[in-house]
Amino acid sequence: MSSKIFGYARVSTARQKEDRQVEALLGYGVDGRNIIIDKESGKSMDRQGYQTLKRSLLRSGDVLVVKELDRLSRRKEDIRSELEELKQAGVRVKILDIPTTLTDFPDGQEWVIEMVNNILIEVMGSIAQEERNKIRQRQREGIASARSNGVAFGRPQIVKPENWSEVIGRVENGEITSVQAMEILGMKKTSYYKLRKLDMEQSNI
Repeated sequence: MSSKIFGYARVSTARQKEDRQVEALLGYGVDGRNIIIDKESGKSMDRQGYQTLKRSLLRSGDVLVVKELDRLSRRKEDIRSELEELKQAGVRVKILDIPTTLTDFPDGQEWVIEMVNNILIEVMGSIAQEERNKIRQRQREGIASARSNGVAFGRPQIVKPENWSEVIGRVENGEITSVQAMEILGMKKTSYYKLRKLDMEQSNI
């Protein structure tokens, strides 16, 4: 069975575009049908596309091409373990942004390129992890700043209609049913009963 070349591209969210990575993979000669794309965070290796690629598609002798090292992961430990696992499976990984991984050396000199690659991958892995830490720090700082300026996070609170007390009084007096009250108030069932529950909790304080 002849070896195959696969490409892998990843962006962190569905809104981001993978075009730049795919263009680079196609430019290197990867068949578009063999490019697997994930739109998930790099903090976990449990990504559907990548796991399908690794468990079902890649075979010994195949080549996996990625545009940048952090497309595999942003955690240095994961990068190291994934590269080792792929190596043990007989899969060669080529990283377009690390040109030495693309070079074929004569038999007997593979250890030279492997040593160089290990050093580069260690450095690049550290940079990827540091960038992830910076992103997380900026997110925490942004949330803290927004909260200090009165920005609320989470689901918005349900606002009571102006005629809430009047309508609920009629429900409690048996004049109308809760279903009728929802129609008068223009509320959904879940919102209506959440406010009723809140009323009861407040009356018991």
